[in-house]
Amino acid sequence: MLRSFISASLMTGLMLFSFADLSTLEAKDPAPLKTLKKDQLPKSMQGLPLLFHENFQSGNSNHWEPTDAKAWKMIEEGDNKAFSLITKRSKYEPPVRSPYNRALLKNISVSDFLFDVKLQSTIPDYGHRDLCLFFGYQDDAHFYYVHFGKKMDDHANQIFIVNGKPRTKISTKTTPGTNWDDEWHHARVVRDTETGSIKIYFDNMQEPVMTATDKTFLSGRVGIGSFDDTGNFDEILLFGKKVK
Repeated sequence: MLRSFISASLMTGLMLFSFADLSTLEAKDPAPLKTLKKDQLPKSMQGLPLLFHENFQSGNSNHWEPTDAKAWKMIEEGDNKAFSLITKRSKYEPPVRSPYNRALLKNISVSDFLFDVKLQSTIPDYGHRDLCLFFGYQDDAHFYYVHFGKKMDDHANQIFIVNGKPRTKISTKTTPGTNWDDEWHHARVVRDTETGSIKIYFDNMQEPVMTATDKTFLSGRVGIGSFDDTGNFDEILLFGKKVK
């Protein structure tokens, strides 16, 4: 349930949430902003302006650049549309050891940002079941990503940097694992480039599940995907400071 269930109303049978509810959205709650019109979107969050919102209701993924377009497709679930990663390990071969499945947001690079995503794992349960979010993306061999893995180890359920060599763990805090099931979940990445802070949230938007501090990449693109699993993505918001 929404802990800050302040205001909700019914519109064409769907729940319409206020912006105040977005910060505390938890697992299995309906995705936020589904029924909001463009002029109803929040203009800022945590002092950062809204740069981009995607709910895929247009039926296309034109704003996204996959590393392997054949690994992704648009899907429909009732009245809802989402962007689906359908190939467990795509044919894309990264230049160094790092995730195989990526789709990057086109034409927007940010320094400080808040990246908010609804995501759903669609792979049968196993120890390294995962989905990933990418940020600070310079090119295919230089970026950060967070790996939401079922069980934590040095290569799973961590924050990583890829800097011209195989991914390296930079987490200073993590959890024993991400408790994946077949439901939709809510993930968030918050970046402060002045301090180098990286905070990762999953379902509980009050306390980060992972943290890191690094200043290697002070701006870059954001993206969605997985190391080598499948999943769905929806209700994506990017607040931040846009850079050229």
